[in-house]
Amino acid sequence: MTLKFTETSLAGVILIEPTVFEDDRGYFMETFHSEKYAEMGILKPFIQDNHSHSRRGTLRGLHYQLENPQGKLVYAVRGEIFDVAVDIRTGSPDFGKWTGNLLSQKNKHQLYVPEGFAHGFCVLSETADVIYKCTDHYAPGDEYGVFWADNTINIKWPMEGPILSKKDSENPALADIDDSHLPLHEV
Repeated sequence: MTLKFTETSLAGVILIEPTVFEDDRGYFMETFHSEKYAEMGILKPFIQDNHSHSRRGTLRGLHYQLENPQGKLVYAVRGEIFDVAVDIRTGSPDFGKWTGNLLSQKNKHQLYVPEGFAHGFCVLSETADVIYKCTDHYAPGDEYGVFWADNTINIKWPMEGPILSKKDSENPALADIDDSHLPLHEV
């Protein structure tokens, strides 16, 4: 089985298009293969899987962890989302830049978001079920966020007036976050 790996505009953020075998019964695809993903530089083991169910208009993010950073492999098993990664690593040549991709039940694409990036998504379909594999465990005391509508990042979300958690609506702009609360770009 072959996979198509495409580097996005941000180094390390990879769009993955799995090979899908379809017939009159349905379809089959690999959603992860450690050796094939390692060949593309996704080396850390995934140790936690999460499942998020959300309704249309929900925006989750932009989230990151500092002491327990998580690389994430994200895909929509039902519905459609616009998935976003933002480089928030101090010293990175791409600091403050973002990339976004449509992930859906139909296209079956995945997005790999490495450690050091803030991550978020918005739901474009009636509902969406999103699975994401993580390279570290979630640590409640180590959760941080960047404001979803930070106008210096200027993400072109394909929706207006999203449904947000109280916490996500109060996240600071990237410029207002002290460097000690941001990951470092490692050369």
